[in-house]
Amino acid sequence: SNQRRPPHSTTVRRARDIVLGIVLAGALTAACFAQSLPIESLTHFPRTTLDILSHGHRNHFEIWVADTPARQEQGLMFVRDLPTSEGMLFPQTAPQVAHFWMKNTYIPLDMVFVGEDGRVAKIIANATPFSLAVLSSDVPVIAVLEIGGSEAQRQGIQVGDRVSWKKPAAAP
Repeated sequence: SNQRRPPHSTTVRRARDIVLGIVLAGALTAACFAQSLPIESLTHFPRTTLDILSHGHRNHFEIWVADTPARQEQGLMFVRDLPTSEGMLFPQTAPQVAHFWMKNTYIPLDMVFVGEDGRVAKIIANATPFSLAVLSSDVPVIAVLEIGGSEAQRQGIQVGDRVSWKKPAAAP
């Protein structure tokens, strides 16, 4: 005997749920990107060098400088690979408690907070990708350095180490 399925059979419901899921995922993705647009290519960020003196050993980094509010908001969002000797510096206009999150950040990062005395005031290791949890310096800082997750430990960077960087060249 030939049986007919009702119009809202399991197959139809599954197909509808899949389509609805795709539509919702697209809408959420568009909303996330719309909040952060426009994304500036890191090739446009100023570059400089930064050194951390740790127990007589100098750790050297080639860094991007997030020198505007828009660049500071973007940070390392959407970056999928960060070599061990690279990072991003977030200089503050005046010493202040700094707050960060990992929205749209694909890789774990270490956040090295630089106190008013030019020394490492705090390190947050392996910040969780995509987390919206607020990560705080807890004390006023003059800059924050983001480097790859676990890099501070690998290079022996500790609270109290001296941090220095060259002012980036003026943009042409």
